[in-house]
Amino acid sequence: MSDAPEVRRPVVTPVRVVIALCLVAPFVAMLWVSSYAKVDPAFLGIPFFYWYQMLWVLISTALTMIAYKLWQRDQRSRNAGGKA
Repeated sequence: MSDAPEVRRPVVTPVRVVIALCLVAPFVAMLWVSSYAKVDPAFLGIPFFYWYQMLWVLISTALTMIAYKLWQRDQRSRNAGGKA
């Protein structure tokens, strides 16, 4: 046993804040209906209301993938730091 105090890493880190923002952004965008409840501008004849939501499907996928990769990297660094 060692008398050295165990160094605890903070639970809230900048990387985890970015992960949270990536996961929360699609919810905020979709719940703020008044921002996209309109017809114009149309894209290829599709009203804004519909193509905006479909665009967020793609954006949400990308943000979730980014959050997952950041989480994996964060966990690897935490595990590597704890085994020393």
